[in-house]
Amino acid sequence: MDSIPVGGRIATADQPLRCAVFLSGSGSGMEALVQAQRTQNLLHQTVVVVANTSGIEGLERAQRLGVPTLVVEQNHEGRPRSREEHEAEILRQMADYNVEMVVLSGYMRLLSPLFLSDWANSVVNIHPSFLPHFPGAHAHRDVLASQTTITGCTVHLVDEGMDTGAILAQRPVPVFTDDDEAALSARVKVEEHRLYPQVLTWIAEGRVHLIDGVVSVAGVEGHQVG
Repeated sequence: MDSIPVGGRIATADQPLRCAVFLSGSGSGMEALVQAQRTQNLLHQTVVVVANTSGIEGLERAQRLGVPTLVVEQNHEGRPRSREEHEAEILRQMADYNVEMVVLSGYMRLLSPLFLSDWANSVVNIHPSFLPHFPGAHAHRDVLASQTTITGCTVHLVDEGMDTGAILAQRPVPVFTDDDEAALSARVKVEEHRLYPQVLTWIAEGRVHLIDGVVSVAGVEGHQVG
């Protein structure tokens, strides 16, 4: 039986798991994660925030929190970088921070197979639906259009697809008949901000493994956190 640890290292209070948070927007999830890490003395730490766009709110939030930031834009010297060029520059600059885990939080670019091969089983994402239902960039709109009564949020390993990686944990969230996208998004974010730090703690504790391609979390049955 092939058992592969997710994250690769069991962290300690003195040496927390070093995380880079990748974002493209407001950074509310990043801020909630950093606040949880600091107030709860968690076994993981955000050591750098990486953005693919300058002038966004997420960078301002990181700066207010005193977290270092890297901005690597797609365009360089008047031309767009390829995905591989863009990622190579991110990795080059990120090397100074001794990152051990890549944490996507509203990052709006798919990572290449080359990036993922270098960071196998060490890239996670949080998605605002109960995957595999409603993947993609417009999850709340799609949930409301479907008239379903339950959605949620999902933390998953990142693979080459769009929100298709192995699921690590989920939280259900009700959908109300008078919801619009803003109301539903706000309710889902509450659960996202609880779930992401918890899953990263499991990883930092060495409890998350891929066993013959199936996720196992020691001590947590079903990986749904109530």
